[in-house]
Amino acid sequence: MMAPQLYTHAFNISLGETRRLCMNGTPWIWHLLEECVENAWEYWSVVIGLISVVCFLFAALPQLYVAYQNGKVDQALSLGFLLCWIGGDLANFIGCYLTNQLPIQIVTAIFYVNMDIIVISQFAYYKLKNQKMKKCSISLKNFCVTWVLMCITLCVILPSQLLLRNQDQTAVLEASKNTLGMIEMSGFICGYISCVFYLGSRFPQLYKNFQRRSTEGTSYLLFALAMMGNCTYGLSLVLKMPAVESLRNLYFLHQLPWLIGSFGVLFLDIFMTAQFIMYRKQNKRRPSLVALEVEPLLVNEEDS
Repeated sequence: MMAPQLYTHAFNISLGETRRLCMNGTPWIWHLLEECVENAWEYWSVVIGLISVVCFLFAALPQLYVAYQNGKVDQALSLGFLLCWIGGDLANFIGCYLTNQLPIQIVTAIFYVNMDIIVISQFAYYKLKNQKMKKCSISLKNFCVTWVLMCITLCVILPSQLLLRNQDQTAVLEASKNTLGMIEMSGFICGYISCVFYLGSRFPQLYKNFQRRSTEGTSYLLFALAMMGNCTYGLSLVLKMPAVESLRNLYFLHQLPWLIGSFGVLFLDIFMTAQFIMYRKQNKRRPSLVALEVEPLLVNEEDS
């Protein structure tokens, strides 16, 4: 959700080579991801990459729960943060679709967009509710419930449909080099667009926290899971770097937007972590300061 996912298939040297018959590779990875893994570095790259996907899949759930508990999500989260978030995930989904990625990648991208819409809907619901616009908030709540049911249905139906589409489009792999070049370029552009959105999402939230001098209403687990996801995703790309120097340079250029996106957001989330620590300490000090101010007054009243 916070960084582009499993895009390596789009930028390998050849799609035909990527999906070749894998005789010496790890069977479960070949069947699940159609990626031929023949050594320990590639194996751990895939495993760590899947860990990053799990982190991003569950990143939004703690924030949804915290918002449900205190109802202050409209005061805690920045709208710019949410809009950049969904913008990055939309660019990721478009890139996956245009470059004919594997079903698991497309389904994951759709899941991210669905979760973004649920989070934004919850933000709008509490915004309207806190402004006493009951009719609008009730209709929005019904929309959110309907959307969640639709998402569950799509997550059940889409994998099978995409798998069938993937099997029926084997002829596309024999397309001309020019066509493959255009597809690769479209995915590459989407990678940079999503990178810009993901990096841009942190600045409105950092500013919002700075303005309020508080992180109340925001779940730190959202950013902790994003940090873990971005760290493992970037590491998975580094582990898969080819040993041959000429191929390494080409690989690095192809993966550049995803490396910038993952490690860049990870760096910005360190500042987010610092805000959580700093403002939490400030909030703990305030009650003690109030007690110190009130106590002498009470003592003076008793003496008089």
